Amino acid sequence: MGGKSPVYIDNTVDMEITAKRIIWGKCANAGQTCIAPDYILCSKEVQNDFVEKAKTTLKEFYGENIKNSPDLCRIISDRHYQRLVAFLNNGRIAVGGETDPSERFIAPTILVDVKPTDPVMQEEVFGPILPIVNVDNAFDAIRFIKSREKPLALYIFTQNENDMKLLIENIPCGGISCNDTIMHAGVDTLPFGGVGHSGMGAYHGVHTFNTFTHKKSCLVKDFNPIAEKLVSNRYPPYSEKKMNIVEFLMRKRKGVKLGCLPYVIVFALGFAAAYAVSAVIKASEHNGDPAI
Repeated sequence: MGGKSPVYIDNTVDMEITAKRIIWGKCANAGQTCIAPDYILCSKEVQNDFVEKAKTTLKEFYGENIKNSPDLCRIISDRHYQRLVAFLNNGRIAVGGETDPSERFIAPTILVDVKPTDPVMQEEVFGPILPIVNVDNAFDAIRFIKSREKPLALYIFTQNENDMKLLIENIPCGGISCNDTIMHAGVDTLPFGGVGHSGMGAYHGVHTFNTFTHKKSCLVKDFNPIAEKLVSNRYPPYSEKKMNIVEFLMRKRKGVKLGCLPYVIVFALGFAAAYAVSAVIKASEHNGDPAI
């Protein structure tokens, strides 16, 4: 499972909290998790605010000398280190950018002025580099995300409930955290998994069991001669009459809605009871007995 998990931010958010939650999600294990925020979609104005808050957040999390922080991981291999360093040539470095090949260290880095065609936007980053692509609104974000492979995670930062609903309903993805990152994967009652390019199946609790369970169908019939007669039109030799009957039997039909059935039954029973009482009264009058 994996893929480029997008983050959408609008101008209604608390940017200080937003920056902390995104930086935390991006820097956990140096961005080497399958649901790390991969890139940000936002307006220029939101971008500028986010970048400033991100600088403050990084100092708060890792100190003045980020490289010396015991809380920041290194890149897993030389090959991945070289792959990530090449991304630093995309766009413009707004935050970070420091590297050290001897330790496979890459500082948390934010790239701006990134084009959708840049190499950093063509594959999952899987590292502490966060590119920002500018969009005007939620509709632009939806179009951008849907033009690419389905992501494993989607992160929506907004207090606009209409935009939140719009993004949730129109972007196919594995899972969503609204106004946070990664946290949905830690809720063991929620299914965790991808869709399409980002994975298959879902995990956590009963969802794991269902993913690895095959539902085996089984139909058992008897040798009732009447039932056999009804389905004998499937046997050769075929005629136009047989084909018409088979076609009729194979048509999909709407199921009968039984929601009103209890009311129909009660009405029928009431009608039957009233009819029975009426019949008894008439019989008594006919025989000269006093009416009930």
